Amino acid sequence: MIHPFEMPVLSSTMTEGKVVAWLKQVGDFVKANENIAVVESDKSDMEAECFHDGYLAAILVPAGGQAPTGQPIALIAETVEEMQQVQQNPQQYLAQLPTQPQTATETAKPPVNPEPELATATPATNGRVIASPRAKKLAQTYHLDLTQIKGSGPYGRIVAEDVLQIASPPSRPTPSAPAVVIPASPPAAPASPPPATVTGSGTITPLNTLQQAVVRNMVASLAVPVFRVTYAITTNALDTLYQQIKGKGVTMTALLAKAIALTLTKHPLLNSRYTDPGIQQPEGIHVAVAVAMEDGGLVTPVLANPHQQDIYSLSRSWQDLVKRAKAKQLQPHEYNSGTFTLSNLGMFGVEQFDAILPPNQGAILAVGAAQPEVMALADGCIAVRRRMRVTLTCDHRVIYGAQAAAFLQDLAKLMEAETQSLVL
Repeated sequence: MIHPFEMPVLSSTMTEGKVVAWLKQVGDFVKANENIAVVESDKSDMEAECFHDGYLAAILVPAGGQAPTGQPIALIAETVEEMQQVQQNPQQYLAQLPTQPQTATETAKPPVNPEPELATATPATNGRVIASPRAKKLAQTYHLDLTQIKGSGPYGRIVAEDVLQIASPPSRPTPSAPAVVIPASPPAAPASPPPATVTGSGTITPLNTLQQAVVRNMVASLAVPVFRVTYAITTNALDTLYQQIKGKGVTMTALLAKAIALTLTKHPLLNSRYTDPGIQQPEGIHVAVAVAMEDGGLVTPVLANPHQQDIYSLSRSWQDLVKRAKAKQLQPHEYNSGTFTLSNLGMFGVEQFDAILPPNQGAILAVGAAQPEVMALADGCIAVRRRMRVTLTCDHRVIYGAQAAAFLQDLAKLMEAETQSLVL
């Protein structure tokens, strides 16, 4: 029997992927759950596993090539004879595959209906829910009950996309699959980026997968009614604390993230998001922090519940996230589970800016650089203080101006007079 190996779905926003490298060559025997390719999603590079024992009979998309999620990118044959037959005419076997393959891979295409149906119990064997290992892990991450999810795999098997559909229902149509190109022999190493295209007096460099994802997300954000509120926070106490503990590995990003999370415990509405049925309040406080990638694009590693961690552990977690983000090694839940976003351009000397609201969140805080200013004190005296301007962008369907202002007041109070609470 011939099985298709499809472009996997690695995140709820992924519509296509790029084959970075093949870990196996044509003719190699592969085992079920063995990684055979490295795929670039919209945020990270991840190894993709095969779910059938067999021989890698044909590679349909070479390293460097792209394909929509769910499209076959290789063919797996169960026997040597079948492998030899496939290699004689791969297109023939590709044409014989069903239009919507029902395989045990993680790559089933999203259904046209963005709201998946729920079942009281997923088809199972002897009462046991059938789900792939990645689906189980995602369900645990998003705190979802697998028995309430209808599987789209064979025999009702729950795959990763089924869980992602529930966690973050897509609002996009599934793209049509382009023609498949079958190389004579698959390259052994990742292909170099596509060359710039000369047009007139300038050049056009094609967007990579990460940049394309940023474009889609930002365009979608423009449809959201937002408003912005700016607040000046005196940072002398925060700066003093940072100078005292930065030698122990503490980062300013960790301090800001914890200050935000602690304030969100008092203002849970700022941690909510709009959905068609109503305002959704997540169980945890997960602060996503914008990080610029060296090859273009933006990724937002997520600090999970920073208000529950001491500042030293939080800083180590952040440094690990940034290291793996730049190496494109983040797992999906480490970049798409944020409930509030922090964007900090203060380290570049930017005094003030507005940030674009990310999809599926209610607010994002843009942080500028702390600058010395002459200001009048409450007793009428004049003094020089360091002040940092922060701008909060909010979804007006969820948050109103007075609520945003109250959040910023409490954030300023914490950073100006209660800085020791950031250490614990």
